[in-house]
Amino acid sequence: MKIAILGTRGVPNYYGGFEQFAEYFSVYLHDNGHDVYVYNSHNHPYQEKTFNGVNILHQYDPEYKMGSFGQFIYDRNCIKDIRKRDFDIILQLGYTSSSVWFYMMPKKPVLITNMDGLEWKRSKYPWPMRKFLRFAEWLAAKSSDYLVADSLGIQKSLKKLYNKESRYIAYGANLFTAPNDAILTEYGVEKENYNMVMARFEPENNIDMVLDGVALSGDTTPILVIGKHETKYGTYLKNKFKDYPHIRFIGGLYNIDHLNSLRYYSKIYFHGHSVGGTNPSLLEAMASNTLIAAHNNDFNRGVLKDNAYYFKTAKEAAGLLTSLTKNDNLKLIANNAEAIQNDFNWEKINGDYLQFFKECFTAKNRAVTR
Repeated sequence: MKIAILGTRGVPNYYGGFEQFAEYFSVYLHDNGHDVYVYNSHNHPYQEKTFNGVNILHQYDPEYKMGSFGQFIYDRNCIKDIRKRDFDIILQLGYTSSSVWFYMMPKKPVLITNMDGLEWKRSKYPWPMRKFLRFAEWLAAKSSDYLVADSLGIQKSLKKLYNKESRYIAYGANLFTAPNDAILTEYGVEKENYNMVMARFEPENNIDMVLDGVALSGDTTPILVIGKHETKYGTYLKNKFKDYPHIRFIGGLYNIDHLNSLRYYSKIYFHGHSVGGTNPSLLEAMASNTLIAAHNNDFNRGVLKDNAYYFKTAKEAAGLLTSLTKNDNLKLIANNAEAIQNDFNWEKINGDYLQFFKECFTAKNRAVTR
């Protein structure tokens, strides 16, 4: 099949979860004999025309000049290019800035959309934007031939809101088996004598709640706060906790070997995400043999089940900081690693997607020939 992937900044990954998935899945498709094209921003750090056999199509992306509105122009440019090519399947990752151009999509290819994580529920957006995102989600649900939900909660929501069936396929992760304690000196920490929280600096990711818990607990164990903090919210948090030297704002970190080793040797890894589907960083934490304390919600519980500790207030987070030890919870850590190996490994996830593609392609072409 000839397959296009759009909706990301591009591959290889320099940004986030969708980009990581696009990188792994596109190479998997190529290795299984398919002709694959991934759309990249024109200013993506990787400027070659192919990546491990995958075709790269750079399109003008004015986000660097216009902010978020530039994403709409970028997606429109990608779709204009799609119209020139005879694709069998288009995989649309997310819908925020692409579904408004649904009328431009060619009708012949199968359009499959990964519906992301209920973006309109994110508190970082003002009410008018949330109304638009709900509308964009409705457009994507109605205009796509088939939908993918990356969590059972998203799947249930799509059925309830739009009466649309979707295929549940989670994200994947690779088991981490080669920790490197030498990197700890770069971050000024020691084995199992520091904690971590990693997320985009957005209110619904509850970094604030975790750090309030740190302050409330009186525990002076260092905590590494990983994520781009050069934002309004990041400035607010840095000012709020400036008198706590053990709260260390590291910034964005994209060296996966460093991240995995930091997670592996941490005492507690806090996962504060409260909105969305199967979060990629949560799976990576599970794969890194770390003890996880997660925000108490259906999305996180659906993945972690009973193999984590949960908090919903700063006081509860504080209690975990002072009561948990890693050695007392080795069974939970082993259970999470087993879940990655059996349910969330990339080979399985990529295979599930490819099988779904084949089913969708066959079904649509059967309908056309009737």
